Amino acid sequence: MPVTELRDLVEAELFEPVDPRVSAMAAAVAAQHGAASRAVLFYGSCLREKQLEGLMLDFYLIVSDYREAYDKRWLAAANRAIPPNVFPFAFQGLSAKYAVLSEADFARECSPEAPTVSVYARFAQPARLVWAADEAARARAVATVATAAPTLLGLIRPVATDEEAADSLALWRKAFAYTYRAELRAERKARAGSIVDSDPQRYARIAAAVGIERRAFTASERAAAERRWRALQRRGKRTSVYRLAKASLTFAGGVEYLAWKISRHSGEEIHLKPWQRRWPLLAAITLLPRLVRRGAIR
Repeated sequence: MPVTELRDLVEAELFEPVDPRVSAMAAAVAAQHGAASRAVLFYGSCLREKQLEGLMLDFYLIVSDYREAYDKRWLAAANRAIPPNVFPFAFQGLSAKYAVLSEADFARECSPEAPTVSVYARFAQPARLVWAADEAARARAVATVATAAPTLLGLIRPVATDEEAADSLALWRKAFAYTYRAELRAERKARAGSIVDSDPQRYARIAAAVGIERRAFTASERAAAERRWRALQRRGKRTSVYRLAKASLTFAGGVEYLAWKISRHSGEEIHLKPWQRRWPLLAAITLLPRLVRRGAIR
């Protein structure tokens, strides 16, 4: 199928209506960073579950330039060194967190050249474009999101069996299982499959528009692809630790959010000590090894 068909599918999905409170919150997020703000994307569990109260909404804020987006130079430097920066946000009784990426970094992180899986894995899933500075920003966001699914399916195809390649839903499940191994995740193993099961028709349509490569892969090609995934998984877990450590400095209440997130998805109750609340960076560093050993995150 032509590339335009995939782009049209992605564009239609991105422009599906959302709760007006989500759009209002997205505009408020954009206002925090002034003229640097280019687009705001809404994604995650609140979008899938169509529930806002009692949960934390997830946004990506796309900016033109990190230096222009911040008053403090160290925040721009941190965003450039280990993208994205993540911040909490509250608006009209709702809570959210938003991640900041430049347009250039967003394009790279949705492409096969991305050093980690986190961005293209998220935007291969449903999202909404809930705010844009202008038509050019809107078009660029759509074009970038449309590269996420081809990136993910293209990377997983060489490690899939012929049977998995013939069944697009099985291929998606394998893809998300591999990306989950490339991040520190609090969710149970079945979570990767439940993403596909939540809207199988949607994933089948996207796979058909991407086009699944049907050729036979050689043993050396498969081995090279497996090595690449192992490298992505090692790098992804390291980067997740770096991002969590950085978030303890940029994210007010970050250690409380980390504890809540792990408890919600794993059922592993986390009780923070007073010193962990006072020193969130040390708390994150000391919590992670124990949680990995106990299987609360993996």
